[in-house]
Order: sequence, then structure tokens, then C-alpha cells
Amino acid sequence: MKCPFCNQDNTRVVDSRPADDNNSIRRRRLCDECGKRFTTYEKVETIPLIVIKKDQKREQYDRRKIESGVLKACYKRPISAQQINDTINRVETEVFNREERELPSSVIGEIVMERLKELDSVAYVRFASVYREFKDVNTFMDELKKILN
Repeated sequence: MKCPFCNQDNTRVVDSRPADDNNSIRRRRLCDECGKRFTTYEKVETIPLIVIKKDQKREQYDRRKIESGVLKACYKRPISAQQINDTINRVETEVFNREERELPSSVIGEIVMERLKELDSVAYVRFASVYREFKDVNTFMDELKKILN
């Protein structure tokens, strides 16, 4: 592992433990050259997942897309960064636990909406309005009625 400060290869692990999400290993490292410490996270590499988009195009799964959608939905809501990260991790765990090589984006979107519904109803409606492409106020109101019931 190269040191991010001096770019040397002489680093060693001084502490190793499961990360807070229990899906990765947190390693504290020490650079033998400059003496600085830094942290790395090690995660199991999974079989590449292909996402089938609405137009039937296929692309490789990208966690950043889920992060982006969840962050936009949670914007200016009383939700901590840890809660957001936990939600994204739960979505990703559920997606990969399906053990499928190809998964429609609609399935991933539904998983995200379920997790957001548990987290915050406003964030859920924000995400649903973009994801389900609400065409008018009536469609929006129908979704709100589902939440209120």
C-alpha cells in the first residue's frame, strides 16, 4: 500500500478491525518512511453486477448512483450522514444478496424507496417523484395518500 503523503511503498498495518458497517475491514497503517498514519478500508470484491436500464441498455452497477439519489432525496432533512450511509449500505447488501448477475434498475429503485420510506417520508416522496416520474399533481397526491394510510 502506498503512503498517500509521501507515495512510498513502505507501509505496515498497525491495527485491523471490522468497520462500523461490518461489511469491510478498517486498517490503520503507518508509513515507515515519513511516519504518518492513515486508514484504509478493505471490502470483498463481488461478481460484477450488470444493471438493466429502462431502455434495456446494460451498464455496470455503480454505488455512486445510489448515493447520489439518496443524498438528493435527503437534502436539508434531519438525517445524519451515518443514517444515510447505513441506508445506502442496506440497499447495496440487499442488491448483492440476490446473487444475480443482471438486475433491472426498477428493482434497485424499489429497494431504495423501501429503505427511504423507513428512514424519512419526505425523502421517500422526493425520491419516488423523480424515480416514478410523476406527471402531475394527482399522481403525487396518490403517492402521498399511500404514505398517510
